[in-house]
Amino acid sequence: MMPPQERHRAYSGSPWEAKVGYCRAIRIGGRIEVAGTTAMKDGAVVGEGDAYTQTRCILETIREALGTLGAELKDVVRTRMFVTDISLWEEIGRAHGEFFRGIDPVATMVEVRALIDPRLLVEIEAEAVLAEGCP
Repeated sequence: MMPPQERHRAYSGSPWEAKVGYCRAIRIGGRIEVAGTTAMKDGAVVGEGDAYTQTRCILETIREALGTLGAELKDVVRTRMFVTDISLWEEIGRAHGEFFRGIDPVATMVEVRALIDPRLLVEIEAEAVLAEGCP
Protein backbone atom coordinates (compact mmCIF):
# COMPACT_ATOMS: atom_id res chain seq x y z
CA MET A 1 0.00 0.00 0.00
CA MET A 2 1.32 3.42 -0.97
CA PRO A 3 1.46 6.10 1.73
CA PRO A 4 -1.17 8.84 1.35
CA GLN A 5 0.05 12.05 -0.25
CA GLU A 6 0.32 15.03 2.04
CA ARG A 7 -2.39 17.67 1.77
CA HIS A 8 -1.46 21.34 1.73
CA ARG A 9 -4.25 23.87 2.20
CA ALA A 10 -4.72 27.57 1.46
CA TYR A 11 -7.32 29.66 3.26
CA SER A 12 -8.65 33.04 2.15
CA GLY A 13 -10.24 34.13 5.41
CA SER A 14 -13.79 33.80 4.09
CA PRO A 15 -16.25 33.53 6.97
CA TRP A 16 -17.79 30.52 5.22
CA GLU A 17 -14.58 28.47 5.34
CA ALA A 18 -14.84 27.86 9.10
CA LYS A 19 -18.65 27.64 9.14
CA VAL A 20 -18.86 25.10 6.34
CA GLY A 21 -15.55 23.35 6.98
CA TYR A 22 -13.54 23.84 3.80
CA CYS A 23 -10.43 25.60 2.51
CA ARG A 24 -10.01 27.91 -0.48
CA ALA A 25 -7.63 25.50 -2.19
CA ILE A 26 -5.99 22.16 -1.57
CA ARG A 27 -2.89 20.61 -3.09
CA ILE A 28 -2.25 16.90 -3.19
CA GLY A 29 0.91 16.07 -5.09
CA GLY A 30 0.91 18.11 -8.29
CA ARG A 31 -2.85 18.64 -8.36
CA ILE A 32 -4.56 21.74 -6.94
CA GLU A 33 -8.30 22.22 -6.60
CA VAL A 34 -9.67 25.70 -5.88
CA ALA A 35 -13.10 25.92 -4.24
CA GLY A 36 -15.92 27.99 -5.64
CA THR A 37 -14.70 31.56 -5.16
CA THR A 38 -16.82 34.71 -5.07
CA ALA A 39 -16.09 38.44 -4.94
CA MET A 40 -15.99 38.74 -1.15
CA LYS A 41 -13.22 40.61 0.68
CA ASP A 42 -13.27 41.13 4.43
CA GLY A 43 -16.94 40.11 4.56
CA ALA A 44 -18.05 42.63 1.92
CA VAL A 45 -19.11 42.12 -1.69
CA VAL A 46 -16.66 43.66 -4.16
CA GLY A 47 -18.12 45.19 -7.30
CA GLU A 48 -21.79 44.93 -6.40
CA GLY A 49 -23.80 44.89 -9.64
CA ASP A 50 -20.63 44.69 -11.79
CA ALA A 51 -19.90 41.21 -13.19
CA TYR A 52 -16.58 42.29 -14.73
CA THR A 53 -15.22 43.68 -11.44
CA GLN A 54 -16.47 40.65 -9.51
CA THR A 55 -14.79 38.28 -11.95
CA ARG A 56 -11.46 40.14 -11.70
CA CYS A 57 -11.68 40.05 -7.89
CA ILE A 58 -12.39 36.32 -7.95
CA LEU A 59 -9.50 35.57 -10.29
CA GLU A 60 -7.12 37.61 -8.10
CA THR A 61 -8.22 35.53 -5.09
CA ILE A 62 -7.68 32.33 -7.09
CA ARG A 63 -4.22 33.57 -8.17
CA GLU A 64 -3.32 34.24 -4.51
CA ALA A 65 -4.52 30.78 -3.40
CA LEU A 66 -2.52 29.12 -6.17
CA GLY A 67 0.57 31.11 -5.20
CA THR A 68 0.25 29.98 -1.59
CA LEU A 69 0.45 26.41 -2.86
CA GLY A 70 3.36 26.94 -5.26
CA ALA A 71 1.37 27.35 -8.47
CA GLU A 72 0.56 30.10 -10.95
CA LEU A 73 -2.31 30.84 -13.31
CA LYS A 74 -0.30 29.15 -16.10
CA ASP A 75 -0.83 25.86 -14.22
CA VAL A 76 -4.64 26.11 -14.43
CA VAL A 77 -6.17 23.48 -16.71
CA ARG A 78 -9.88 24.06 -16.01
CA THR A 79 -12.22 26.78 -14.78
CA ARG A 80 -15.91 26.53 -13.99
CA MET A 81 -17.92 29.74 -13.91
CA PHE A 82 -21.32 29.83 -12.26
CA VAL A 83 -23.24 32.99 -13.14
CA THR A 84 -26.63 34.24 -12.03
CA ASP A 85 -27.34 35.99 -15.34
CA ILE A 86 -25.89 34.39 -18.49
CA SER A 87 -26.53 37.61 -20.43
CA LEU A 88 -23.47 38.98 -18.58
CA TRP A 89 -21.24 36.37 -20.23
CA GLU A 90 -19.26 38.92 -22.25
CA GLU A 91 -18.24 40.95 -19.17
CA ILE A 92 -17.30 37.78 -17.31
CA GLY A 93 -15.55 36.33 -20.34
CA ARG A 94 -13.57 39.54 -20.91
CA ALA A 95 -12.16 39.42 -17.38
CA HIS A 96 -11.48 35.67 -17.67
CA GLY A 97 -9.63 36.30 -20.93
CA GLU A 98 -7.47 39.01 -19.34
CA PHE A 99 -6.19 36.41 -16.85
CA PHE A 100 -6.13 33.29 -19.04
CA ARG A 101 -5.59 34.33 -22.67
CA GLY A 102 -2.60 32.33 -23.88
CA ILE A 103 -3.00 29.81 -21.06
CA ASP A 104 -6.38 28.78 -22.45
CA PRO A 105 -7.64 26.27 -19.87
CA VAL A 106 -10.81 24.39 -20.64
CA ALA A 107 -13.71 26.43 -19.29
CA THR A 108 -17.36 26.05 -18.50
CA MET A 109 -19.88 28.83 -17.85
CA VAL A 110 -23.37 27.97 -16.67
CA GLU A 111 -26.25 29.99 -15.34
CA VAL A 112 -27.44 29.13 -11.84
CA ARG A 113 -30.52 30.30 -9.98
CA ALA A 114 -28.65 31.90 -7.08
CA LEU A 115 -25.38 32.11 -5.18
CA ILE A 116 -24.91 32.28 -1.39
CA ASP A 117 -25.48 36.07 -1.35
CA PRO A 118 -27.92 37.66 -3.82
CA ARG A 119 -25.42 40.48 -4.57
CA LEU A 120 -22.94 37.96 -5.97
CA LEU A 121 -23.12 37.48 -9.74
CA VAL A 122 -20.25 35.03 -10.35
CA GLU A 123 -18.57 32.09 -8.63
CA ILE A 124 -15.52 30.37 -10.13
CA GLU A 125 -13.75 27.07 -9.42
CA ALA A 126 -10.33 26.20 -10.82
CA GLU A 127 -8.15 23.13 -11.21
CA ALA A 128 -4.37 23.31 -11.67
CA VAL A 129 -1.78 20.68 -12.41
CA LEU A 130 1.91 21.12 -11.69
CA ALA A 131 4.68 19.43 -13.63
CA GLU A 132 5.84 16.07 -12.27
CA GLY A 133 8.42 16.33 -9.52
CA CYS A 134 7.45 19.78 -8.20
CA PRO A 135 7.54 20.05 -4.41
